Amino acid sequence: MNLLSSPYARRLVAGSAAAVFISGAAWAATDTDNLSVTAEVVADCTVVVATDVAFGNYLPITTHGAAGADLDNTAGDIDITCTDGSSYTVTLGQGSNAGGGSTDADPDRRMISGGDFLSYSLFSDAGFTTEWGNTAGTGVAGTGDGAASPDGLTIYARVPRGQDVPQGSYADTVVVTVTF
Repeated sequence: MNLLSSPYARRLVAGSAAAVFISGAAWAATDTDNLSVTAEVVADCTVVVATDVAFGNYLPITTHGAAGADLDNTAGDIDITCTDGSSYTVTLGQGSNAGGGSTDADPDRRMISGGDFLSYSLFSDAGFTTEWGNTAGTGVAGTGDGAASPDGLTIYARVPRGQDVPQGSYADTVVVTVTF
């Protein structure tokens, strides 16, 4: 006689199998813990000179002579991109050809051609009253808006009238710094 052929035996085998599965589950245990995932976003900035300052022609005898007008330019632009909410200050160096009494707070900027100098100033306002220097107090402060929204800053530049200089191509280089 086959033992599994009886209904009683089949129920016994099925019940035993179920008991094994149930008892196996009862013997299993679990434990949990939390995995911390962290990152710190810090202030981060870039500075890009979007447009250099190009004054054009300075006419020391007529237009820009002692009785004439200053040569103004508002084409200089700087783009600052900083982490959203981070504070920054943009400063402009004294230039490669600064005069003897030049300081970071009160720069005496000069362009050079050969051994001759043509003085100029850089301002942070359209009224040409606030000189843009190389200190926290004379720089331009702002707050970053994130990678998708660079802050555009305009450089207002002036060559004062009345400079008796020889003809030539005058140039200077100014370091732009963003501190954040």
